[in-house]
Amino acid sequence: MRYSQTIERARELFPEVRDLRRAIHCDPELSFEEERTAARICGMLDKAGIAYRRVAGTGVLARITGGLGDPADAVVLRADMDALPVTEATGVPYASANAGVMHACGHDIHTAALMGALLVLNGCKKQIKGTVLGLFQPGEELWPGGATKVLEEKPFDGYNIRAFVGQHVDPELATGTFGFRPGKYMASTDELHITVTGEGGHAAMPHRLKDPIVASAAVITALQQVASRNSNPTVPTVLSIGRVIADGATNVIPDNVEMEGTLRTFDETWRVQAKQRIRAIIGSTAEAYGTTAKVDILDGYPCVYNDERVTAAAVRTMGAAFGEANVLELELRTTAEDFGYYTAVYPSVFYRVGVGGSKCDGSAGKLHTSGFDPDEEALVYAVAGMAVLALEL
Repeated sequence: MRYSQTIERARELFPEVRDLRRAIHCDPELSFEEERTAARICGMLDKAGIAYRRVAGTGVLARITGGLGDPADAVVLRADMDALPVTEATGVPYASANAGVMHACGHDIHTAALMGALLVLNGCKKQIKGTVLGLFQPGEELWPGGATKVLEEKPFDGYNIRAFVGQHVDPELATGTFGFRPGKYMASTDELHITVTGEGGHAAMPHRLKDPIVASAAVITALQQVASRNSNPTVPTVLSIGRVIADGATNVIPDNVEMEGTLRTFDETWRVQAKQRIRAIIGSTAEAYGTTAKVDILDGYPCVYNDERVTAAAVRTMGAAFGEANVLELELRTTAEDFGYYTAVYPSVFYRVGVGGSKCDGSAGKLHTSGFDPDEEALVYAVAGMAVLALEL
């Protein structure tokens, strides 16, 4: 199937794909609770005669075996299905009917686009070399991530995975454009949970106390050394403390202060070293103030690394299909994705599809906010892009 035919078929399927997106958007489900979403997916796969199996609890793995080549050669197309604990404020007719839950990250677009791509590919499966696997993955937004659960089940054993493909919406890119970056693209992410313990009491008599608030302030300041003085300047590193709970009063110093934060970087060796430095800095700083500290670091997602060869092939393919001017180079992102687990095992490419409208004027809103409202016309490009990549990679 030529590129123009693939794009035209995606346009024909647009009403059906849009209806699926709206149904999912109206009925969002949190991580690892995507039962109704999975049921919709299975129903459409059954109707289309596409084989599938359940994976990772609420996930679905579809399979289209082509008419050419070795069926053991495979491309995996992945979409995440879960929503976020956000209260929607878009006002669209198909807004979330589930209080406090919203598809604020575009996973409804991802899911609908993958279904559309599979419908396109199923119509031309005699032209497919090898096998296309469509992974509807649960739980991307919640640590330890649905990708870990998928990989634990080893559903790709016996296949020669030629490429693992992930697509994510981007409201900062115009509809009809795509963004790629070879090599390191998205950061690893680890959670910091810190408790500083002292001896509280009356705030008017600090000389009788071991003030955990002052110690915690010093800890926050000292932790800035990790990025500014310990990391290699060529390796981007972010350490942010986003939550501080000191449950005292105007005249009461508490016994404990709790803090939470995040560490993000792009080098796995430095990532291990940074966590060692964090523990050492917190411990020594707390001790200097006569307090103690408990530090828990939850290992989060690894870096997303785009295989250079696969990414180069994807860029060439998308340029040929949609025009080279519509294929853009992305900057590094310190946000994280559990797709990094796949990139650590298989040659992979994770890219962005524009949903910002033709003018990209900000009307689509921002990811992870209550007003996020992507341009639905982008579904044509999201569907066609995945289908084209599956055929070529």
